Amino acid sequence: MATETVSSDKGIGLGLALGAFAVVGGGLMLFGGSQSLKAWGFAAAMVAAALSVVAVQLFEG
Repeated sequence: MATETVSSDKGIGLGLALGAFAVVGGGLMLFGGSQSLKAWGFAAAMVAAALSVVAVQLFEG
């Protein structure tokens, strides 16, 4: 029985893209003007970081 594996870089690409979005959210958290803007930056950073980990794990294969 032959098995076939397909290698993909989707996990790495999504991880890097979402990691960059997390860095932008972290920058917004640090340098945002109002408290509300800083809170949204923190929320964006946390969600993007979590999704980055999920993307890498999902497409690890």
